[in-house]
Amino acid sequence: MATTADVAEVGALLAGCDRVTVLTGAGISTGSGIPDFRGPRGVWTTNPGAAALYDIDVYRCDVDVRRQVWQVRRTSPALRAEPNAAHRAVTELDRAGRLCAVVTQNIDGLHQKAGMDPARVIEVHGTIHWVVCLSCGLRTPTPQVLERLDEESDPRCVRCGGIQKSDTVSFGQRLDPDVLEAAVAAVEECEALVAVGTSLTVHPVAALCDVALRAGARLLIVNAEPTPYDDAAHALLREPIEEVLPRLTRVILAGD
Repeated sequence: MATTADVAEVGALLAGCDRVTVLTGAGISTGSGIPDFRGPRGVWTTNPGAAALYDIDVYRCDVDVRRQVWQVRRTSPALRAEPNAAHRAVTELDRAGRLCAVVTQNIDGLHQKAGMDPARVIEVHGTIHWVVCLSCGLRTPTPQVLERLDEESDPRCVRCGGIQKSDTVSFGQRLDPDVLEAAVAAVEECEALVAVGTSLTVHPVAALCDVALRAGARLLIVNAEPTPYDDAAHALLREPIEEVLPRLTRVILAGD
């Protein structure tokens, strides 16, 4: 069983790794004012009924749900959030040539906003910054759709009139197989997988930890709460993410 380590110990584990993949979840963005879902004060913890808004079948069939979701999207902090020190620390590792990729469960685009090369950010659950038509597939920048809400409570596709939703993966939708394949490849080629701010309970993404371990990579977990993979991890960090990641990055790069 892995025990809670300090930054110096984890930095030593990573110091010799030239190929690191970072897996991020909602916890990395709470410091930017975006609430997580499953934490003690998470969206679904405090309001379990909110999960129904993210079900694709309910969304398709219930216009009132769609109207409610559009109003939630209109005020979403994710649309206006700024990267925090943890996002910038990951970008620093990337610029130092140490990252294979960032695989993120987040839809907020904050890794790219922090300066990460978009080509190395794999968004397995999509992005809130685009809207997609469920009928014809037309993608539209989110602000262009939101500005129609004063006149249309359920804005339809301008090309075919179909139902639109944010270009994110809802319950009942499959992950894009090409995106998932890219995530698996990024983990298979890494020497270390650093899981940051994720409960590691949502599959198939959580199973990337198994992929890493089978490939002989080190598994490091940075999360405030226990995860199902703690016993398999090589090291655990429980400190606040926006504080510990910059310190960890400094330790790693100091060993170069």
